[in-house]
Amino acid sequence: MFVTKKHLSRRTVLRGAGAALALPLLDSMVPAQTPLVRTAANPKTRFTGIFVPHGAAPGWWVPEAGGPGEPKSQPGSKNFKYPMILEPLEPFRDRTVILSGLWSKSAEPPPGQTGADHWVAAAFLCANKPKKTTGADIYDGTTIDQIIAQKIGQETLLPSLQLALEDPGANSSNCGEGYSCTYSNTISWAAPTQPLPMELDPQAAFERLFGAGGTATERAARREQDRSILDSVTESLARFKKDLGPSDRSRLDEYETDIRELERRLEIAKKAGGAVSTEGVVVPAGVPESFDDHVKLHFDLQTLAFQADITRVSTVLYARDLTARSYPESGVNGGFHGMSHHAENPDTIAQYAKINRYHVKCLAYFVDKLKRAQDGDGSLLDHSLIIYGSNMGDSNQHLHYDVPHVLIGGASGQLKGNRHVAYLSKTVTTGNLLLSILDLYGVHQDSIGDSTGALPNLV
Repeated sequence: MFVTKKHLSRRTVLRGAGAALALPLLDSMVPAQTPLVRTAANPKTRFTGIFVPHGAAPGWWVPEAGGPGEPKSQPGSKNFKYPMILEPLEPFRDRTVILSGLWSKSAEPPPGQTGADHWVAAAFLCANKPKKTTGADIYDGTTIDQIIAQKIGQETLLPSLQLALEDPGANSSNCGEGYSCTYSNTISWAAPTQPLPMELDPQAAFERLFGAGGTATERAARREQDRSILDSVTESLARFKKDLGPSDRSRLDEYETDIRELERRLEIAKKAGGAVSTEGVVVPAGVPESFDDHVKLHFDLQTLAFQADITRVSTVLYARDLTARSYPESGVNGGFHGMSHHAENPDTIAQYAKINRYHVKCLAYFVDKLKRAQDGDGSLLDHSLIIYGSNMGDSNQHLHYDVPHVLIGGASGQLKGNRHVAYLSKTVTTGNLLLSILDLYGVHQDSIGDSTGALPNLV
């Protein structure tokens, strides 16, 4: 146990040939008899933005009101039942806020213009209507993940991490009656003219997080020899552990185990030869053919990156607009986009709800990982905020109001869970939500996108 002001740096990194191992927050990184909040080890609030196209099955995701005589539009109710689609989040309701009635106005075609609205992924985190173009003159808005990264991500190895679960190379340059595919290929924009690529390959993402040590040749040699990144830091890690207390050694042992297990699964994925599904979805070589395997790898990578403070900001694109991908793990074989056009058929809506529920179940896997990961005086979930949402309400009619959004995480004590906050339809834009999220990260702006003010009843 450390009894003096001597302590390890939170920025401690063990380097080897082709590897750089950042470490989780240890007791030894906190000066003795000093409150955590007053140290460099004080956890920052992480951010994750997750986009899912095509809305959610109407009637299957909005909670019913709770107390006697309480109207369904009553904000702030804690006495409500989780609907079928969101049931996987029930175990985390103390860290979950369900938002209904929001208006994704930025996803609607601009006034006086025609064209499909399958480019709206780009509007999700900036609430700005993208410019209609298929050329190089694309223009949208700076997204909140990048604004947050400018605020809290400059001290980390990676200011932000962008991940995708569907190959953006499967389409031409035109993705929606005159709109560039760029608008559906990424949800993260560093500037209005600077979209950021989203990483599909979990192995490539892993190398960005842990492969910064040594040369490119050394990293390639390690991968060819199927060696763990831990193998190249074995000696330094052993020396490092000698001076740690039992709890810190135990935490490092768990961290190593998690890394080795992740590498084992990445090795299996690396052997995938690439395939085209019966729905025409391209699965590149090295990427898991199973969405379930793929999304869990990405979420495990994010958890490790948050633990080691390699990055504090991430975004995830579940699928691209117009995707024909199916999710057999949901119990439904129909394609995602096709099922979203349910033609008001109750049986089809019920089947579509199963796909929506499966997507939320994948989210719950990530939430559970964050909850189990210790981080200073709480868990990673306590010190994180996840926004999970879509751009449509009823996708059958391409309606962009009453869109589903969920916030999960404690935001370092700023956000109270166990709530359903309902707003009157077509009165509150998603831009107001984004503006309020920025406030939680100490970024105070007058507006973003189509916002009209901070979101009431959130904090």
